[in-house]
Amino acid sequence: MLKKLASDALGLSDIGKIIGPEDYDKTDSDDYVRYEDNEKIYFLIKTKSDEYCFTNLALIHVDGDNAVSSKRTLKRYSYSQNKISNVLLETAGRVDLDIEIKFTIGNEHMSIDVDKKEINRLNDLYKALLYIAELTHENNAVQELAHQSIDKAVAVLHNSRTNDTQLAEQYKLLTEYGFSWLKSIREEYHKKDFGDVFEKYINN
Repeated sequence: MLKKLASDALGLSDIGKIIGPEDYDKTDSDDYVRYEDNEKIYFLIKTKSDEYCFTNLALIHVDGDNAVSSKRTLKRYSYSQNKISNVLLETAGRVDLDIEIKFTIGNEHMSIDVDKKEINRLNDLYKALLYIAELTHENNAVQELAHQSIDKAVAVLHNSRTNDTQLAEQYKLLTEYGFSWLKSIREEYHKKDFGDVFEKYINN
């Protein structure tokens, strides 16, 4: 017990290990994966107090108070609702025991220490998260341009020289078309499942 307390106080307990697929079922995170919705674990980091489970749909964070407490808080961050940004990887110096991956997901800032022996595998996660961040940014830009296009079309229509009846009919047609078009844009560019990204970088 004293060794565990000392390890927790020194921060050594927070150095994570990457868990292989053969041991996913031995983690707490596995219980919260939505296998019913075809959710799949692609990367899992476990410290003595926390688990960071990266699936094709979300980051599942099993948040522990400290290394010797059994209390856990489950946090789920879906990629479609929580944008990933500011992805950084800090490699180890000569005397460092760990490397660190940092990123922002939604409004939460994550900083995960991992054993420096795991650098090659952590590189794969870094590349996957960076690609998701870039892809999401580009997709959001396309959706924003689509909304701006509809707004401009409405503005042009309002400034056109038509009577009220014609304006109402044209506005109805424009909104119906605009809704259908924006819906198709959202379906194409609002990505929820990033399994293909993880397959490319993690399982390649």
